Amino acid sequence: MSDNKQMLSKLKPLVNNNRQWEAFNSYIDYLINQQQKSLEQSDNTILIHRSQGAVSALRKLKYLRDEINGTS
Repeated sequence: MSDNKQMLSKLKPLVNNNRQWEAFNSYIDYLINQQQKSLEQSDNTILIHRSQGAVSALRKLKYLRDEINGTS
């Protein structure tokens, strides 16, 4: 089994526990919202790019369940 698959399999308890997963997703949504506010209020190109990168990384986390369970 590859290292990536081993790491993902260790996360199955998190993504398959609906209560934990929903709480995790709510927190990610909160963080995305914070970054979007930063994007709207910033006039600094570097901060805009950082916020865009953060939103992209956070959205990838939202699809973690699909990746782990092989539905993506």
